[in-house]
Formats: sequence, structure tokens, C-alpha cells
Amino acid sequence: MVEERWWQSPQNVCTRSNSRSPWSNGSPRARLPRISLEAGLSSPRLLETWVRAYRREGADALQPKSKGRPRKPDSPPPAELPELERLRRENERLRAEVAYLGKLRALRAQERR
Repeated sequence: MVEERWWQSPQNVCTRSNSRSPWSNGSPRARLPRISLEAGLSSPRLLETWVRAYRREGADALQPKSKGRPRKPDSPPPAELPELERLRRENERLRAEVAYLGKLRALRAQERR
């Protein structure tokens, strides 16, 4: 025997004429506190939100969604490692060159005085 859930039964399907609430016919809403207590939920509004999401997007709407930013990978992919190392070495060499040229410029300026 297939158990019919109250939100899936045809007589409880609501129409959204002038009401903002998905429970415009009133009958399921009266059962929300009882069903919420039976399910151990903290609030009937939580159940109402779930039913609204289910009706709008189906079962996928009730799946947990990841929150926050995606995690960064711990290390770069192996193919990029040699290029990364090459760029670090080039950066170090260019810094040394800039420092050398700065000191040379300072010495020449000091000699002119």
C-alpha cells in the first residue's frame, strides 16, 4: 500500500489566486503544527518552506547545498610545478638585478656631488 502524503494529495493542492501563502485553501496549514511536532521540527514555518521549495523545484530543492567559498587546492597540479619554479627563480633574479641597478645609480649620484 502506498502512503499518500498530505502535500501530494489532489484535494490539498492550493491555487495561488490572490493569496501570497501557498496554503490559500487553509486545510493543510491547520495540520502544520501537528505534523511539525510529530516530525520533531522546531517550527511549522520550516515545514511550510520545505513544501514550497518542493513544489517549486521538486525533490532536488530539498537536497543540502554547499555553503561558502569553494576550497582552494592544497598544491598546484604537477604539470604547473616546473613552470612555477622557473618563474620564482626568474623573479628572484630580476629582484637582484633591480637592487644592483639601484645601488649603482646611488653610487654614481654620490660621485657627481
